[in-house]
Order: sequence, then C-alpha cells, then structure tokens
Amino acid sequence: MRTKNPHKNRIKVITLGCAKNIFDSEVLMGQLHANGHEVVNHSKANIIIINTCGFIENAKQESINTILEYIDLKETKKIDKLFVTGCLSERYKSDLIKELPQVDQYFGTSDLPLLLKVLNADYKHELVGQRLLTTPKHYAYLKISEGCNRPCSFCAIPIMRKHHRSTPMDELVNQTKLLVKQGVKELIIIAQDSTYYGIDLYGKRMLHELLNRLADVEGIQWIRLHYAFPTGFPLEVLDVIKNRKNICNYLDIPLQHISDDILRSMRRGTTKSKTNQLIETIRSKIPDIAIRTTLIVGYPGETDNHFNELVSWIREMEFDRLGCFTYSHEEKTHAYRLKDDVPMSLKNDRLNQIMKIQSDISLHKNQLLIHEKHDCLIDRKESGYYVGRTYRDSPDVDNEVLIDSRMNHLNIGEFYPIKVKGANEFDLIGQLSDVEATNLDDSKERSPLEHV
Repeated sequence: MRTKNPHKNRIKVITLGCAKNIFDSEVLMGQLHANGHEVVNHSKANIIIINTCGFIENAKQESINTILEYIDLKETKKIDKLFVTGCLSERYKSDLIKELPQVDQYFGTSDLPLLLKVLNADYKHELVGQRLLTTPKHYAYLKISEGCNRPCSFCAIPIMRKHHRSTPMDELVNQTKLLVKQGVKELIIIAQDSTYYGIDLYGKRMLHELLNRLADVEGIQWIRLHYAFPTGFPLEVLDVIKNRKNICNYLDIPLQHISDDILRSMRRGTTKSKTNQLIETIRSKIPDIAIRTTLIVGYPGETDNHFNELVSWIREMEFDRLGCFTYSHEEKTHAYRLKDDVPMSLKNDRLNQIMKIQSDISLHKNQLLIHEKHDCLIDRKESGYYVGRTYRDSPDVDNEVLIDSRMNHLNIGEFYPIKVKGANEFDLIGQLSDVEATNLDDSKERSPLEHV
C-alpha cells in the first residue's frame, strides 16, 4: 500500500525503547529526508511511524498503548497513515495484524528498504552512516553491530534481532567522521553485545582495534562503551580505555546476577568467582573507572538466599551506577519453560530494596567528590540550571551535574571545568572552576576527567 501524494506528507517517527532503537530511527529519518520527505516532530504530521520495543512486558505494553493512541487519531481523521516497525512487530507481527488491523502495515527490524518503498522512497546505499540525529547535536550513539549470539535464557533479543552481525570497521570510522561534521563531540558505543564485535568479520574479537581507530578520529573528545558482555571479556580493551585520552574511563557491563545457581540457569556462561575476578581486574587496571551494571531480580527459582547473596554482593562491590529490572516471563525464550514462581509483589519489593541500597552507595560516592574539580559536558538548560555530565555518566541513565544558570553563562555542548560544591544521591552541584579550560595536551593520569 503506497501513500498518496507524498509531496504533501509530513512524517513523524516515534521511538520507543533503547538507544539502539534511537539509532535505527535516525537512520530511517535520514533516508526519508534524502528522498525529499518532510520529517517533522510536531502534531501536524499526517503519517506516523512507531518504532517499537518488545523486550519485556512493560516495554511491550508501552508500545501497544502508543499504537492504540495513534489508531484513535487515525480513526478521527487527524492522521492519514500509521505504520509500525521495530522489535514488537518483528516478534508479534501476525498477532498484531489480527488484533490491530487499523495499522496500515507492520515491518520487522530488518525491513527498512520495504518500509521506505511503501513511503515512495528508495533505500540509498550511498547514505550508509548518514542519519538525522535526535539527540542533542554534541553527542550521538554509534551502533557497531546488530543481533546477538548469546544463549541467555531470559532474553528475547535474538528472537527479534537475529544473529550477531558486525558493521565493518571502515564504515564505522566513516560514520564517526560524518558525525563530527555535524558537531558531535561524544560518541556512545552501543550494540546488543559490544565485546563480541569482529568475530564474524575478522575471525576474532576486534573491539580494542575499533576503539583505537575511533579514538583517532579528530574532533571526538569523549568515547564511552556500553553493553560489554562479561563472559569472554577481551581484556585488551582495558589497555585501550586506559591509554587513549579521549576514551572515557567508563564501562557499562550488564552482570544480571551473582548467585551461581541463577547464573547457571540464566545461561550466562560465567560464575560468581569469575565475575569478581573480572571486576577486580578492571578496577586494578583502571582505578578511577566508573562501572555501570544492570541486574534482574525475581528470576525463576530465585530464593531469599539467592537474593540475599545478591544484596551482600552489591554492598561489597559498590558499583558507580546500577540499574535493576524485575524478571519478565517472555515467550519462546529458554526460561519460558521454567515456572515464573516469584510473585510480582516480591519482585517489586526486591527491586526497591536494591535501588535503595544503590541510592545510598551513590550518595556516598558523590559526597566523596565534593571539592574535586572535574570536566563537565553541558547537555541542556532547565529550571534555572545548566545540566551536564562528567566522564562518569552517560546521558539519560546516569547522574548529572547542576550548575546555577544565574551565576554563569555556558554554552550547550561545550566542556567546562567545574568544582563540586555539593551532592545528593544522583546529582552533583557544581560551580565553574577558576581554571578556564582543560589543557588538551596534559597526560591522562593528571585527572580522571581530563579526556578533552
């Protein structure tokens, strides 16, 4: 079904879910723009594309609710066309067609050329790497691979995103150079499994080489690494992070649990002992590294003893950043054959306990930063403050720095040296330091924040 009169069309893309979906939507919008379509972010759009998430139950419900909202707009003639793409429609396409036939067409995660064709647009191969950024112009996500080969029992990503496919290194370097031309200063590396990068193309893990090549791109001042799978972690990556000045001493490494029983059932391919040894190695190699992790509570068979072991371990490890999810019983995953035997009320109670512990840890760590000087990247201005981040923080998921905008005039997207004057659980209160700028030629060892 092709759309009518494309020259009058205004297309709005709504993105749900993770940063990987943000990347995909930006690629889609870049292709639409290159085909002469008007891509908008306001209520005057007459064509809506919803890029859905289908990872866990809450995300699926959000996607369904958003689709229903725009079905109502279509039925009241406020929009002309409604298309749905992404993980939810990849996973449940036949069910969605049956239950929500008001949507004009559903597309999976690999159907970009088909979606463009329906919109009277051609997939332009020469545009690979070009996209319309939806993030603030000073930072962008770089997806280095698609899919995942891991057998984790709870995860539906391989169902929705298929097997692991690395993007060639030269292509990623070219994408990064294009991003610099658009004003990007911070590059956030994402993938379903970033540490697996290169095995399919080069026969071995090549994340360390990719990071070195990206760090060589002139104009990139911060690079941070997300979604590093712990099993088989390539230790040479730590040397690159330590030695390259513009790679942040930051690592997102989702660990999920620590009980050997639960790790075994989750099919994570590791143990408590190996996990602790890896964290010790990371911290000994890069003492000032900020480690972010994510955990799952309420997994089938998680007893009070398993949970108490997890709690004790969190207190012992004192992660800089930590997110937690309740287990979601997902069809067609390996764990779906297990009994979902932890009541939802207990799952939520366990999650709240962990986040309270992490809140106390975060407050303690933030207070230790008071009187220190750090480089801060300013993301936005709101409610009387400039809001920025240190090297320890990724946008949207980590802590922020608040600087009184009445006392300073700062530029969004610029780095400033700040002195920490106060702290709460998830924010630092900063003021502009007496130092006017960070010397780009100083050695990395002088300050953990001197990455720019």
